[in-house]
Amino acid sequence: MGDLLDAPGEAGGGLAVYGARIVDANAPASVRQALVDADVPGRLAAGDPTLWGPPAAGAAAGPGRLDTHHRVRELLPQFAELTTELADLDHVVLTGTGDATLAAEAVARTTGRPLTVLDTADPGQVRATLADRLARTVVVLAGRSDDTVQLDSYRRAYRQAFLDAGMTEAEAGRHFVVVTAPGSPLEAVAAELGAITVPADPGVADHSRALTAYGLVACALAGVAVADLLDQAEEFAPSLGRPEDNPALALGTALAAAATTGRDKVALVADGSGLEGLGEWVAQLLADTGRDGLGILPVVVESPEAPGVSGADVLTVSYGGALTAGDVPAAGPAADIAVNGPLGAQFLAWQYAAAVAATVLGVGPFDAPAVRTGERIPTVPVEPPRQAPSAVQGAIEVYAPPGAPADLAGALRHLLHGLGEEGHLAVVAYLDRHADVAAARLRPLLADATGRPVTFGWGSRHRHLIERYHADGPQVGSFLQVTGTVNVDLPVPGRPYSFGELQAAQAAGDRQALAGRERPLLHLHLTDRTRGLAQLFDAVGSLRA
Repeated sequence: MGDLLDAPGEAGGGLAVYGARIVDANAPASVRQALVDADVPGRLAAGDPTLWGPPAAGAAAGPGRLDTHHRVRELLPQFAELTTELADLDHVVLTGTGDATLAAEAVARTTGRPLTVLDTADPGQVRATLADRLARTVVVLAGRSDDTVQLDSYRRAYRQAFLDAGMTEAEAGRHFVVVTAPGSPLEAVAAELGAITVPADPGVADHSRALTAYGLVACALAGVAVADLLDQAEEFAPSLGRPEDNPALALGTALAAAATTGRDKVALVADGSGLEGLGEWVAQLLADTGRDGLGILPVVVESPEAPGVSGADVLTVSYGGALTAGDVPAAGPAADIAVNGPLGAQFLAWQYAAAVAATVLGVGPFDAPAVRTGERIPTVPVEPPRQAPSAVQGAIEVYAPPGAPADLAGALRHLLHGLGEEGHLAVVAYLDRHADVAAARLRPLLADATGRPVTFGWGSRHRHLIERYHADGPQVGSFLQVTGTVNVDLPVPGRPYSFGELQAAQAAGDRQALAGRERPLLHLHLTDRTRGLAQLFDAVGSLRA
C-alpha cells in the first residue's frame, strides 16, 4: 500500500481516507465538485431528506439519520443501570437480523467482548445456542415489532427453555431485554413477558441503526465501553458538513465515481489492524443502493491475498483501525482506497458515504426494497414441494436450472460460464454458521475458478442482498444456493411449524423470488452436510483442472 499512502489523503475527526481523490480525478468530471456545488455535504449532514425527492422528504427516518450517536447518549445511564441489575447474566444473546445486529457483532469482535448473535433459523445452531449457559443468559430482542418470524420464534424458544429449566414466569421474564420504539407491538410483548424495555429511536432507517439502542444495548451488557464508540463518532461528526477535510465525502464520491464509470463492485478487505467484522456491516449498507437497475455490489473478501480483490469492474477498499499513515499495513497490490480510523467514526463515515453514493446514483436510501421474501409471520411457513433432483451424486442432490446439465460438475460449469464479463456469483448457504463454517471456503474457491466477483452469505443473514441489491439493482447476478438436511429438528413453541421448516421456507422463498426475476440459480441440497461440503469443494476444484 506504499503507493496508496503517497496518494492524496484526507483526514478529519480521527479518520483518514487515502486514494479517494485519485478515483474521483479519473472520472470524466469531478463528482466531488458537483456535490460541493450543490451543497450536498452540508445538506446531508443536516439531515435534509429532500436530497432524494418528495417520497424521502416525508420519511420519518430521514431527519437525524447521522446524529443517532448524539441522541443515544441520553440512554447511557439506563445502560449502566441495566448492566448492574443483570450483572449475574453474563451470557448475552442478541437476536434478530439486520444492520444493528451486524454492527453489534463487529463491535464485540473488535473489542474482544463476548456476545452471541442469533440470526438464523437453522435448528442445529438455534439448539446449540439454547443449550449454552441458559441459567446465565440474557436475551436481547431488538426490533421495531414482533411481526417477523425469527424474532417471534426466538422469543418463544427461549421462554419455553427457561420455563423447562424450572424458572417461574417472572424469573423467565428477567432473562429478556426488549429494545424497541415506543408504542411498537413489541413493547406490548415485553410487558407480557415481564421484560425490561429500553426505548429505541423511532426516527431511524433500518440500515442506519449501528449507533442506536438496537445494537448498543447488547454491547453494553457484554461489557463494551459504549461511550467510547459515541465519543469517536462525536469527534468525527463535525467533518461531515465541510466541503474539504471531509474523509467521508471523499469516500462517498469515490464510490460513486467508480460505480458510474464501470466499477460498480466494491471489494471490502480488512487490513489487519484491528477492526473485525466491519465488512459484513458495510456490505448491507452498500447493498441498499440497489434501485432501478443501479447499485453497488459489496463483496466481503477474507484477506488482501484472497481471490476477488481485483478486477476491471472492481473497486477495492481496505479498512482498519486508528493508525498513523506510516503504520497502515499493506492491503494488497490492488487496493484503491484505504479507510483508517476507530469503529465509531467508521460507522458514521460509511453511512454518510453510502448516502453520498446513493445521491449520485439517483436512488433514495429511504425507499423500501421491492421484495421482502418471507419476512412476516405466515400462518404456517411451508416449503413448496421440491421437484425431483436432476441428479443425486454422493451426499448432494442437484437441482439444475432448465437448460443446464443435470450432473454436479456440469451444472456448476454451466452456472459459472454464464457469468460472462459483467456478471457475478452470489453464494447463499442455509446451513449452521458454526458447525458448517467450512462452507465459507466456497467464496474464494469459486472466485479463483471464475475470475469474477463472488459473494458469500449465511441464510437469513444474507437475505438483505437478495431483498435489496438483487431485487432492484443490476440484474447480472447468478446464484448458488446450498441447503442441508436437518437431522434433529426443533419445534417453535406455540406455532405449527419448526425451525427446520422455517429455514426451508426462507430458502424456498429466495428461490421463488429469483425465479420470478429469471436469474440463473443452481440449488444444491446436502443430504450429509460434512460429506456434501467436502464433495462440493472437490467439484469446484476440478473446474480449474
